[in-house]
Amino acid sequence: MPAVSRRNSAKANTKKPRYRRIVLKLSGEALKVKGTADNISPEIVEQICREIREIHAMGVEIAIVIGGGNIWRGLSASHRGMERTTADYMGMLATVINGLALKSALGGMGLEARVHTAIRMDAVAEPFIRNRAVHQLSKGDVIIFVAGTGNPFFSTDTTAALRANEIGAEIILKATKVDGIYTADPMKDPKAKRYDRITFSEALAKRLSVMDSTAFSLCMDNKLPIVVFDMMTPHNIRRIVCGEKVGTIVTHE
Repeated sequence: MPAVSRRNSAKANTKKPRYRRIVLKLSGEALKVKGTADNISPEIVEQICREIREIHAMGVEIAIVIGGGNIWRGLSASHRGMERTTADYMGMLATVINGLALKSALGGMGLEARVHTAIRMDAVAEPFIRNRAVHQLSKGDVIIFVAGTGNPFFSTDTTAALRANEIGAEIILKATKVDGIYTADPMKDPKAKRYDRITFSEALAKRLSVMDSTAFSLCMDNKLPIVVFDMMTPHNIRRIVCGEKVGTIVTHE
């Protein structure tokens, strides 16, 4: 299938996006249907990629950071006795598998997707080089960042914050299974209330779990906003990109 022309595809949606370049943070668990044997659901991958194609057609430059928790969680394995560094490297490899699944699905929809890895594996992905990634984004390629930062002890949340700052993204869209940040766990506390908007300082003071501390500090220090939203609600990404109030936005002020 031929690659989708950004100029032609942009005509499919006339509403002007608020953000020019974004980082979409996906968890590995988002690719799996709970209770099934498959670690990656082709149907879910296709659904996610349709959402990505929708905003690509608007001219938005898209980078994706994918986790690997559907296949392997390094921290959990280390708690069960495995040496932490080895467990984390195994988790990085899991993100590569997920990234290749996204690349394949996007390619099937006519989008050019590039997998950039923090650990060299030239047969399956290209090494992350900042200037190359920025150039590819500017010409309409979708970039998928895999293998985390290439270092153990860092989460893919930190990868999202780091890469977003490196490539000059305007916002991080953190896809979750809930529709925002709450005062408490909404699964456990029916009285929990959702924030529409909250500052970094307020989130820290209230000890709200938005991202891990390293990732959160990177975003706060560089005034990079984060939107936490429900990935499974159709068209949520487009709505956020167009400036609609979806989920919870964390801002500097």
